[in-house]
Amino acid sequence: MAARGLGGRCSAELPLLLLGLAVLALPPWLAAASEPPPAALRAGHAASSKKWYSCVLPRYLLYDVNPPEGFNLRRDVYIRVASLLKTLRKSENWVLVLPPWGHLYHWQSPDILQTRIAWSEFFDIPSLNRNIPVIEYEQFLAESGGPFIEQVYVLQGYAEGWKEGTWEEKIDEKPCIDQLMYSKDKHGYYRGWFWDYKETRGLNVSCLSVQGSASVVAPILLKNTSAQSVMLDRAENLLHDHYGGKDYWNTRRSMVFAKHLRVVGDEFRKKYLQSTDEADKTQYKEDWTQMKVKSLTSTALGGPYLGVHLRRRDFIWGHREDVPSLQGAVKKIYSLLETLNLEKVFVATDAVEEEVELLKKLLPEMVRFEPSLEELELYKDGGLAVIDQWICAHARYFIGTSVSTFSFRIHEEREILGFDPKTTYNRFCGDTEKNCEQPAHWKIVY
Repeated sequence: MAARGLGGRCSAELPLLLLGLAVLALPPWLAAASEPPPAALRAGHAASSKKWYSCVLPRYLLYDVNPPEGFNLRRDVYIRVASLLKTLRKSENWVLVLPPWGHLYHWQSPDILQTRIAWSEFFDIPSLNRNIPVIEYEQFLAESGGPFIEQVYVLQGYAEGWKEGTWEEKIDEKPCIDQLMYSKDKHGYYRGWFWDYKETRGLNVSCLSVQGSASVVAPILLKNTSAQSVMLDRAENLLHDHYGGKDYWNTRRSMVFAKHLRVVGDEFRKKYLQSTDEADKTQYKEDWTQMKVKSLTSTALGGPYLGVHLRRRDFIWGHREDVPSLQGAVKKIYSLLETLNLEKVFVATDAVEEEVELLKKLLPEMVRFEPSLEELELYKDGGLAVIDQWICAHARYFIGTSVSTFSFRIHEEREILGFDPKTTYNRFCGDTEKNCEQPAHWKIVY
């Protein structure tokens, strides 16, 4: 039976004597992990030894996402991959390796280094571990004995596309449709992006055509490969197993923001928006498993300010009809301030500097979190996005941008905090939009 945890915790069904002998038989590189393993025992070369050290090392699942995808879509892909990991763990001991952050399209600060960023910079790792076992990439390198990923699967669609008719979940190993973003070096190893870890190599790369939910990949990983470490590239091609269900919300609730970012957001709320958890009647517990707030019985009021997310940049041309002009957005904001009897508005936006200056003239009541260079280097663009979302999530009323994952993550955060859906699921309408449908309410499931 496979190991059930990290650090050599094996199933109680294994005879203790056998376990003891296995531990005593560990080579020095596994016991101390201070030197790289012999080549014959590195990841990808240890098939013959797997039986006796399977109680020490789990199998590792890694993944990556199409480079242009943004921060908040990647958070959604994490939820999908977490479902796959839960399916895998019903049969074997798997651990999810968190893909380092870096070089995202929406991170617009070229003067600071934003690569090889650990998840702990943005999220609370112990909280993630209460849902599924996860480790940072650096820990994977230390545990696996070297910068090698045995098997890389590039996920893709089917060359023939999807034909109308009955939906069918399927997965097959197929020739790669697009040119691989990996190349062989002189040693026969595959080089690739690998989150800017230039020393990392793939030992085998192949393509999987996939159509379906995340767990459709499980049989391939359990039966078609014995690799100790498997990476799924282009993981955004997988769909949710059970979108909006209990499993989805457990994973989403476990994605607690890093405490240092929440503290920064809380201090800003208190100083500039007269907002505290006590005054706002927002309950919060560090252990997300103990935080179950029913919206019908919740007393969550929110701070005395309007929370706004104005997505600009690519949305101006990408979703032109349902994105308002700045003048149209300001008109709606003033209408809400009057209706809600509020005086302050917190705005999170990716607008260019010229638009921000125009907003300040049109909307003198606007409050924004504007970091110093030192704060920017410390929190990075991803951290600033988290702080903005945290502040918006605590507002008396929130209005966001149509089909924006940034706004959608705020909806979820407010749902977790127990806000009235009427104060949460709102969006701006385009200036000439005729059918301004508001966001759907995805009710939390415990």
